[in-house]
Amino acid sequence: MNQYTAQNIVNLAIAGHSGSGKTSLAEAMLFLSGASDRRGKIQDGNTVMDYDPEEIKRKTTVMTSAAQVEWKNKKVNIVDAPGLFDFEAGLNEAMRAADSALIVVSGKNGLAVGTEKAFEAADRRGLSKFVFVNGLADEDARFYRVFEDLKAAFGPSVCPVVVPYIQDGQADIYVNILEYKAYDYKDGKPVPVALPDMGDRLDGLRAAICEAVAETDDALFEKYFAGEEFTPEEIIVGVSKGVKTGAITPVFCGDAMLMRGMEQFLDGLAWLAPSAEEKAGEIGVDVDGNPVEIAVNENAATAAVVFKTIADPFIGKLSFVKVVAGKITADAPVLNMRTGEQERISKIVAIAGKKQIDVKAIVAGDIGAIPKLTSTNTGDTLCSPARKVTLEPVEYPNATLIMAVLPAKKGEEDKIAQGLLRLAEEDPSIIFANNAETKEMTVGGLGEQHLDVVISKLKAKFGIDAILKQPKVPYRETIRKKVQVQGRHKKQTGGHGQFGDVWIEFEPSDNEGLEFAERVVGGAVPKGFFPAVEKGLRESIQRGMLAGYPMVGIKATLYDGSYHPVDSSEMSFKMAASIAYRNGIPTAGPTLLEPIGHLAATVPDSNMGDIMGEVNKRRGRVLGMNPAGAGKQTVEAEVPMAEMHDFSTYMRQVTQGRGTYTFEFVRYEEAPSNIAQKVVADSKTEAED
Repeated sequence: MNQYTAQNIVNLAIAGHSGSGKTSLAEAMLFLSGASDRRGKIQDGNTVMDYDPEEIKRKTTVMTSAAQVEWKNKKVNIVDAPGLFDFEAGLNEAMRAADSALIVVSGKNGLAVGTEKAFEAADRRGLSKFVFVNGLADEDARFYRVFEDLKAAFGPSVCPVVVPYIQDGQADIYVNILEYKAYDYKDGKPVPVALPDMGDRLDGLRAAICEAVAETDDALFEKYFAGEEFTPEEIIVGVSKGVKTGAITPVFCGDAMLMRGMEQFLDGLAWLAPSAEEKAGEIGVDVDGNPVEIAVNENAATAAVVFKTIADPFIGKLSFVKVVAGKITADAPVLNMRTGEQERISKIVAIAGKKQIDVKAIVAGDIGAIPKLTSTNTGDTLCSPARKVTLEPVEYPNATLIMAVLPAKKGEEDKIAQGLLRLAEEDPSIIFANNAETKEMTVGGLGEQHLDVVISKLKAKFGIDAILKQPKVPYRETIRKKVQVQGRHKKQTGGHGQFGDVWIEFEPSDNEGLEFAERVVGGAVPKGFFPAVEKGLRESIQRGMLAGYPMVGIKATLYDGSYHPVDSSEMSFKMAASIAYRNGIPTAGPTLLEPIGHLAATVPDSNMGDIMGEVNKRRGRVLGMNPAGAGKQTVEAEVPMAEMHDFSTYMRQVTQGRGTYTFEFVRYEEAPSNIAQKVVADSKTEAED
């Protein structure tokens, strides 16, 4: 591939709802441009973009992939994003790398939640947007219904460029209404034909173009509002300018599987899409926290962001980078701003799916990859030591489904931990933790399919069989009454014996753990043994007397006791304190505490009642509601953690993926008696097993 500069580079993220044909469209672009010598098919598992074994097995995209095409003296970097919501992290990676977003919509199924999410993600990054309505060869496809839905959902900025002429239910002819040209397709090849008579429909589509152009400029808006006609030049310039600023979203169409409409789309992309030089500049932050404007300049000091990582146990680590300024070459070290360490680069590659192509440099505005940067992670900034600046990292969604993970074979806990940490390098939306309290390893992700892929990759990449199960809830125990008890430890074993005798008062306290005090008089227990008594109690409260959970909110006061001048020792008094604990706590009104979390669920207005009802079913309390914009509300509530394990699945189902939520621990509360009884019974059963 030729070396391109920023003015001729287009960085394009392909996004949309799962099943809309994103990967098929990318394959058609690669084949038509000559970047690939065959057009891969998802069903055959031989596409350039979906090359991961999990993608081949599942026949869907689960990770971001990249490739390049050359068209009309432009280099187009394609970054193909997953459409499934469980892999939303990949969508954010693609949008971070891109300057424009191509949103693919099914001509048969129309707009879906994934369409909305793709538009929202592109808008958050300020990207130019294109729409491709795909699959029009299907007799159930309805382009004009989809187009009207796009305008209704996203406003007058939606601008038709290529539309089908439908005859006898078939979309064989595609009309470019900016250029007044039409093409039929024979065996996937375009054949110019006379412009068909589209009647009033053509006038309506031209009116939609004028409406979109009017949104790009105040003077044009006034002219449009006054009922004056735009000149052909005003329309062409207006569309071009509007796409680059984001004020116009052009709509193309065709059928990627049958290669219909693809030339017109690539021509339109080469003409309309903003170049990296026009779009890829950024605002970074210097070492003092001040904003710094970073222009796309190949001759400036280097600044690049890592937008994706592949961590493979065999080929090593591969860091995908977007260079904003300067260039990355093998002979120039770069500084990792997170670690403060210099990274030495031995090799640079362009990426075409799983294929790596050696290149001499990655220049400003371009995308490429660097192998074997061992300490560099996704989101890191690599820059010249001469200009220390940090670029905006990739934004990752919070993990919403947490599961306990354990090895199928005992003794492989460390292998699981190491494997999950490696996978989290590749996908930072995976959260791994070792819960010392419940003695469980946990893994968090964006849904059931996400975690299923994680477990499958553990097996495929690291040879580890792992099992997921519902995690334990970290309950606590406390007391409600004051009691005074004796703890006496006496043991004679020949020679020196063991003797410790304490009287301890246990009572409720606001302390998070144990509050220890003493009011011993007359030297009944020597001061030298006080620390041993406290240590014995602190060790004891780690396991409550009800269900074995740690105790909190307890005050223990040592107020009397006795000792033996020869047989007493620190160990004896530590044991005596433990005995006092075991004797006293069961009589002090022990009770179970459950963790309560704060839920903030943002959902469409139409789902408000569903969520509030569900919160009540889960023993929660609704605290209030706040408008969240775009027809959504945020429900604030407090819900027991024990009731939240499958809430992410419920949210996904009831809102069709439109809802999001956060859930954070706030405090412990006394569990209802029926819940406490069940937890105690379960703990006894577990102990017996």
